[in-house]
Amino acid sequence: MTLPPDVLPLASISAMRPVFLIIMGVFLLLTAWRITRGTTGWAPRLLMGGAMMLAIGYSVIVPLYQGGVLMAIPASGIVVGDAASAVAWEVIKLVTMNGGWLVFGLGLAIHAGVFETEKSAAPVQVPISSSSIHEPLR
Repeated sequence: MTLPPDVLPLASISAMRPVFLIIMGVFLLLTAWRITRGTTGWAPRLLMGGAMMLAIGYSVIVPLYQGGVLMAIPASGIVVGDAASAVAWEVIKLVTMNGGWLVFGLGLAIHAGVFETEKSAAPVQVPISSSSIHEPLR
């Protein structure tokens, strides 16, 4: 049995790549939801916002590129078809994926306490104001 050239066998890597991307996007969203469950503040908001952007990118946009529904801009820069649509989808993909990783990483860093400063255990001593500072030494 021979298949037409535009039909991929179901067991091929090219056919499984979109499925893997969809599962990865959903898993990332569920993992971020589990991490942020029961917490409040900016960390869970940023984590979930970035995870949602990445889930949309991985589960919708990139599989559409892999499936051939959306046409990627070739290296030559010559687009066959609607160039404005191709550029718009490329911008959407770049903003979704890069912005998603940026927001997700920032939320993860805040959640982990990377930007927090540790307070010293020593008590803070206020310097004694004295006029002896300006007097000459004897």
